[in-house]
Amino acid sequence: MIRVVPRLDIKGPNLVKGIHLEGLRVLGRPEDFARHYYEQGADELFYMDAVASLYERNGLLDIVERTSRELFIPLCVGGGLRSVDDIRQTLRAGADKVALNTAALRRPQLIREAAQAFGSSTIVIAVEAIRTTPGRYECFTDCGREATGRDVFDWVQQAADLGAGEIIVTSVDREGTGKGYDLELTRRIAQSVSIPVVAHGGAAHVEHVADVVQEGAADAVCLASLLHYRAVEQIAPTTTAAAEGNREFLKRGASFGKIGRATIAEVKTCLRERGFACRESLVESHT
Repeated sequence: MIRVVPRLDIKGPNLVKGIHLEGLRVLGRPEDFARHYYEQGADELFYMDAVASLYERNGLLDIVERTSRELFIPLCVGGGLRSVDDIRQTLRAGADKVALNTAALRRPQLIREAAQAFGSSTIVIAVEAIRTTPGRYECFTDCGREATGRDVFDWVQQAADLGAGEIIVTSVDREGTGKGYDLELTRRIAQSVSIPVVAHGGAAHVEHVADVVQEGAADAVCLASLLHYRAVEQIAPTTTAAAEGNREFLKRGASFGKIGRATIAEVKTCLRERGFACRESLVESHT
């Protein structure tokens, strides 16, 4: 069963989106998008605090609490989680999983401690991968700004051995560009570990999503631009979003011309046409 997981990058009170994880633009209130995707049939939601590690804080507890009270959908939360106590607070706020990157790379034993405390299925390793030479990918942190020197494939194997239950891999090179997923990167990670691999970064249309499942061996897909740019047309603007002027920015098409617009139902239809099973969306079940 292939999962479709919207990714919501959050900075302060806003949902943001950039290219290569940088140049963040405000799209609106994350709660509005979360509800929209829930009603559209998302299988999970992935909240990422886009600047948490940079400022060494975790600022998503309030929004996680609100979402978990109002929407009955699994939540994965990442950004700024540095300790078992941070993870415990996030789970108590209503998250079902947590995503670790910077803290796990700095101290890999955190993965084992967290898996023992909360179960492997709760611990997701978020990988920010950049291709450095042909066939070699390096782990980065802080939205692809800080090099670690760690080989991606060695790292995911170690993380799985330490008890991680899932890998979510972002191709920083492809993220926000619309050039499609890095199929080599995703496939090699999937071949390296026996735990589920979630692909993120680069989808411009639904065929890209099906490609990363079929050719990249992904177990799930994480989507942002492809869903957000359709959703922003369907969600009534709030005062905050209107004040930012970002809907006009999107209408002008600056930097977004390569990205299509799709609903979760359209993504799942494409996957089914390639022969992959997906959970029926709420929209599909009422049509």
